[in-house]
Amino acid sequence: MECQWTENNLTDVSKPSEPFEENPICFQTKFIGYMEMYSDQQTVINYLNAHQGWFCRCAEPMKTEAMGENGYILSVGRFSSFGYEVEPKIAVVLLSSQDGIYLMNTIPFPEESNLGYEIDYKASMQLEEVSAKLAGEGIVKAYKKQGFSQLPDVITKVRWQLQMDVAIQFPKFIHKLPLRVIQQTGDSLLSQIIRQISPRLTYKVQEDFHTYRHLPVPPKNSCYLEKVMVSKEKATFKSLFKD
Repeated sequence: MECQWTENNLTDVSKPSEPFEENPICFQTKFIGYMEMYSDQQTVINYLNAHQGWFCRCAEPMKTEAMGENGYILSVGRFSSFGYEVEPKIAVVLLSSQDGIYLMNTIPFPEESNLGYEIDYKASMQLEEVSAKLAGEGIVKAYKKQGFSQLPDVITKVRWQLQMDVAIQFPKFIHKLPLRVIQQTGDSLLSQIIRQISPRLTYKVQEDFHTYRHLPVPPKNSCYLEKVMVSKEKATFKSLFKD
């Protein structure tokens, strides 16, 4: 399984001439993590709520397109396996804070029916204001290294969890392979995508926020990402593959 990132517009991918299997194969992955923001919670809320200003620039190298007030279309990149290639994209909506909790989830694409795949993405972020002493040595080093003398009294810890479920309608030649091999490869690829995208996006958000607020940028060990077990409950996909 291979992954290639594209910096600009994604090019068309040639599809195999062999017909597609009607029944899709589903893959899953789930992660938890956090990042530290060296400011009070309300300041972080104000920044995150104004996502029209930071989301697209922090999502690079993914290509992004705004959709309405709170929605975005993201082109994730090019992925290939067993001679089959796909350039997935998802439409997501980022809801404003409710008591310090943000929700993001996939929404239907406008004027598009069967893409050959469907993605069910759910994520939540929860903000917690804590004493700066709980940030460990990283904050002290960051402030000293970048010429700041006064540590803040509090920082904001942004904790999140995300789950991605994907259903793909493969060409029939893929189904000649053992289902176990396809399943393991697809689940592994989903985890690879998250491990590539999440740390990069997290650090860019930290860098963007702290630069904008004229604060020292936290070190990379101020964020965390961990894969966790996926619930046995399967995602409910729409009838994209029944047309």
